[in-house]
Amino acid sequence: MTDTMSQLARFPTLQWQKSSYSSGSDGASCVELAHRDGRLLLRESDDPARILPVSRDGLAALLRRIQADRS
Repeated sequence: MTDTMSQLARFPTLQWQKSSYSSGSDGASCVELAHRDGRLLLRESDDPARILPVSRDGLAALLRRIQADRS
């Protein structure tokens, strides 16, 4: 099994939520978020096999940083 297939096999039934800030009408350039077993998971819609597990604190810090960089 390839790395891509094993990543997808680990999380076969997740409900992914797309960001409300997704660009384009096809939604191909967006970040998606899922929750499973107390973990948060992030992925890009154009590379769905690459899944990044993050903690709540880690995600909160990332969002604060992005917001600060936009100000």
